[in-house]
Amino acid sequence: MGSVPESKGIMRTTTVEAEKLKLISEGCNLKAKEEKHVSKDIIGEVFKTHHAIQTLDKTISNLEMELAAARAAQESLLNGSPVSTDVITAESSRKRKYLMVIGINTAFSSRKRRDSVRATWMPQGEKRKKLEDEKGIIIRFVIGHSATQGGILDRAIQAEDKKHGDFLRLDHVEGYLELSAKTKIYFATAVSSWDADFYVKVDDDVHVNIATLGETLVRHRKKPRVYIGCMKSGPVLSQKGVRYHEPEYWKFGEAGNKYFRHATGQLYAISKDLASYISINQHVLHKYANEDVSLGSWFIGLDVEHIDDRRLCCGTPPDCEWKAQAGNVCVASFDWTCSGICRSADRIKEVHRRCGEGENALWSATF
Repeated sequence: MGSVPESKGIMRTTTVEAEKLKLISEGCNLKAKEEKHVSKDIIGEVFKTHHAIQTLDKTISNLEMELAAARAAQESLLNGSPVSTDVITAESSRKRKYLMVIGINTAFSSRKRRDSVRATWMPQGEKRKKLEDEKGIIIRFVIGHSATQGGILDRAIQAEDKKHGDFLRLDHVEGYLELSAKTKIYFATAVSSWDADFYVKVDDDVHVNIATLGETLVRHRKKPRVYIGCMKSGPVLSQKGVRYHEPEYWKFGEAGNKYFRHATGQLYAISKDLASYISINQHVLHKYANEDVSLGSWFIGLDVEHIDDRRLCCGTPPDCEWKAQAGNVCVASFDWTCSGICRSADRIKEVHRRCGEGENALWSATF
């Protein structure tokens, strides 16, 4: 019988191969760990770069805002326009950060409306100053000048402003068909005069609960490019002679088409970066016949968040009264049929009594 050869040689070979495989395996694991570490480093660098770009973008945006503000103030002074003393003291005002600027759109013929607002929801005298200092809320009636600058209409406003000190004067010729232009100039002037989180436009025949408005806006304070209002999409009216006729109806497609979504004009708010955008680009922003449509068109193509809040467009009593009793206090109340409170100079006191949030709500509010 033949003998079986010894297996020592085979065992040695197997052991050597195992050692080689082990070294290869360890090398692969080491390489994988190194690649994983490198991958983490790359991700970290990408994150840092992205953060740096965001910071740079914010810095550039802030510089553009400051430039726009300085340009607006300089143009006002060079043109000798009848702007408010608020603009002249813009630098000192901008050192303070405000919550919101409320611009009440008004006209030369609206003295009774203004007085009714002063007698209801707009604080007067020391209370208005306290509102600015303690709550960071600026409220002004917004008006331009007449076609005959320095005439009897302008002198009447100057006398009224001397008495109340609650006007923001614009370098703008007043006229109903010029509301889109007035809106642009208002935002440009306001953002150059006060550094605020939000800029609000409201008509002088609308009732406003200031504390509720502030509480509504602060919820969106950390969001960029915010456009808040009662969003609508009404028909484009091509017929001449009708109210809200749109001369450029053909730009919106076929007959019977509707406008893009935009906030109704009685009251809306925009964040500071959007007000700055309007200020910087005011000379190239197109004006449509209707002011609320114009504003909405300026934000088309921008990364803007549209916030539809129906509390900004409640009806007059009993609508706003029922909602207040249910614990859902309205921000603004008006009659849709009149695009404001019908006969507001006579009725706004009743609306305030039945739908107002109460004076204590404003002074106890924290924003």
